[in-house]
Amino acid sequence: MREAVSLAGMVLKSGPVGEYDRRLVILTRERGKITAFARGAKRPGSSLMAVSQAFVFGKFKLYEGRDSYSLASAEVKNYFTEIGEDVEAACYGSYFLEFADYYGRENVEGTELLLLLYQSMRALLKPSLPNPLIQTVFELRAMAVNGEYTAYPPKKVGDSAAYAWEFILSSPLERLYTFVLKDEVWRELRECVEINKRRYVDREFKSLGILRDLQG
Repeated sequence: MREAVSLAGMVLKSGPVGEYDRRLVILTRERGKITAFARGAKRPGSSLMAVSQAFVFGKFKLYEGRDSYSLASAEVKNYFTEIGEDVEAACYGSYFLEFADYYGRENVEGTELLLLLYQSMRALLKPSLPNPLIQTVFELRAMAVNGEYTAYPPKKVGDSAAYAWEFILSSPLERLYTFVLKDEVWRELRECVEINKRRYVDREFKSLGILRDLQG
């Protein structure tokens, strides 16, 4: 058997396979997006049951196969269980996972996208930050990570919205969620991000549709 590898990452997807196993998609810092199987994770008492769920962030010990990995264990840093306990936050968080899955690439170092995802999940736990603003910031920075953005807003906006656009693109990820905007400024910024999404993103996201239905 090959030597195990340790990869830092977050579980983007988790689905059942057969009677006892789970198939995971994990965004990792070292190897980008990978597929891993958690054998026996659905068996009562399995040590893999809790760590093979979406949102789990930590270090994963895996054995590498030809086309996928086998999960041996995980050292979890954060389960983000609080997000799952809030229906709206869970929709936003699931959307962020879908967006990261869309942009994640196999065998491509994923440090920046992973850190963005982690910081965005932490932001969802801050009552002082409006979730729609977190979504706008996440989308623009995720597109920037993938090189799909314009250096300036794609339409004429006021100085505050233009500054916010620049700040989101250039700020260290640890400082990304340290501001709020007036409603009119956020709407300007939001419209610009939507223009950018229509230009570069060719996919509909299930979680975003659920979120829209939830918000009416």
